[in-house]
Amino acid sequence: MVKKDREHFGSRFAVIMAMAGAAIGLGNIWRFPYMVGEHGGSAFILVYIIATAFISLPIFFSELMIGRRSRVSAFGAMSKLAPGSKFWKAAGFLPVLIPVIITSYYSVVGGWALEYLFKSCQMVFVHSEPLESAEIFNDYISSTWTPLVTAGIFLGLTGIIIAGGVRSGIEKFSKYTMPVLFILILVILVYSCCLPGAGEGIKYLVKPDFSQLTPQTFAYALGQSFYSMSLGMGAIITYGSYVSSKENVLVSGVGTAVSDLIFAVLAGFAIMPAVFAAGIEPGAGAGLIFKTIPFVFSKMAIQMPVVSAVISILFFLTIVVAAITSNMCMYEVVVAYLLEKFGIRRGLGSIIVFVICGGLGIFSSLSFGQLADVTVFGKSLFGFFDWLSSNILLLFSGFLSVVFAGWVMKEEDLWNEFTNEGEKKVNYRWFRPVRFLMRWVAPVAVVIIFIANFIL
Repeated sequence: MVKKDREHFGSRFAVIMAMAGAAIGLGNIWRFPYMVGEHGGSAFILVYIIATAFISLPIFFSELMIGRRSRVSAFGAMSKLAPGSKFWKAAGFLPVLIPVIITSYYSVVGGWALEYLFKSCQMVFVHSEPLESAEIFNDYISSTWTPLVTAGIFLGLTGIIIAGGVRSGIEKFSKYTMPVLFILILVILVYSCCLPGAGEGIKYLVKPDFSQLTPQTFAYALGQSFYSMSLGMGAIITYGSYVSSKENVLVSGVGTAVSDLIFAVLAGFAIMPAVFAAGIEPGAGAGLIFKTIPFVFSKMAIQMPVVSAVISILFFLTIVVAAITSNMCMYEVVVAYLLEKFGIRRGLGSIIVFVICGGLGIFSSLSFGQLADVTVFGKSLFGFFDWLSSNILLLFSGFLSVVFAGWVMKEEDLWNEFTNEGEKKVNYRWFRPVRFLMRWVAPVAVVIIFIANFIL
């Protein structure tokens, strides 16, 4: 039974900032640049934008409306709206499992960001040579205990915020930190684009090479879009259940998607010019920004050591904040499940999630050191968890969400959610196109791209 006093966000701005916080995070700053580097540069970006507009956004609307209509967590949302269906009840386990997997290795990367914030405060990059940045990173991640400790601290910080609840924790943190992220990434972008050799990086981002496009490019672009917008992992359904019935679904969805796209592109232009200036391979993988950005600060320190020290601290603080805002939404999915299913208090639920995700994350962390020789399908444990979640589980879960909204939910219920019971007249003209995308375009595209990724 749904509690009448269920928590909810306090304003439209809070809704958009919380949703943007779920979308904008390490997926944009950490993952997007190296995915661009591995899959064709600007050609990948174009596919990513198209996938976001015509596939991810309809699925975002679907999950948001499912959550708000049901007023329960991701686990029970679809079974509540389709009572008696064993299939949709079973499907609720998927958006609880996925956040556990992603949070486990995501927290490892969050720990990297935290470690680099510590290094910035110690002015390590100010006093190091620019070309030492890659060596510093490789030495750190291949060690045993320090990455585990920083990952644990990062995961603990997330748990503390989630334990504070929706308004005092999630809303308050997102509302004040998200605007700062845009300002700081712009500062890095300007300096990065002014570095000697940065022009090649800019060209890489604006001059498409369509010969680089493969079926895998489309699959990875869609997977990145899902990952970045927190689709398929139960986060938007859970956050949607906290959205007031007075808020405009169309505005929230478009605002989140546009914010996510803008920030991803800004992150690309902040990172990739520095990659080329540093002479680092664009497809260097998960450690790309941790090898590149310290190079920028080391170069900056030659002429402006104080400015370099300050901006490096602000930048990695930005990374940590962005990581926490995204990690919060996944953490919240599991905590909300424990709260509703077992009546566990938020504080205890946060501790349980910390233990489970932290324990699983040990394997991802050690995959760069002691477990480096352990592979699954030719991938490291970290790479396997990332691939499994982004290219398999998220796509399948998102597919189920959009099919449920487009084909199982009553059209009247969708209409009422999309137009706020008919009050938002400006939304009338968009309902039919959005529902068409939800019923036909998004699910069909997901299936085709998913199959092509494995067959072609």
